[in-house]
Amino acid sequence: MCLDVSTVRRWTRRSREENPSESTVHDQALSGRPLPASDSKHQSRVDQLIRENRRVKQIDISIEIGISQERVHHIITNLLGYRKVSARWVPRIRTPQMKLQ
Repeated sequence: MCLDVSTVRRWTRRSREENPSESTVHDQALSGRPLPASDSKHQSRVDQLIRENRRVKQIDISIEIGISQERVHHIITNLLGYRKVSARWVPRIRTPQMKLQ
């Protein structure tokens, strides 16, 4: 359970090259994770495309929006709650008003 020799040598080389007054032993602030493709903007756009054409394919949605097909599937099934019935996207939970329609 120790560091590799190459890692120690790299740290040593780096510490020699830097000015000791400017070097720090603390972690640098990172930019953070990229924004996920499942944000509300993408969800509303996917929902709009499905409402315009219930027979739209996931690949067409992913090309239109510019996100992966896996993310489109996640948004449609998990976040929006749609499922495929007779080649159409329909909401999973049907309200009494929907049943009357």
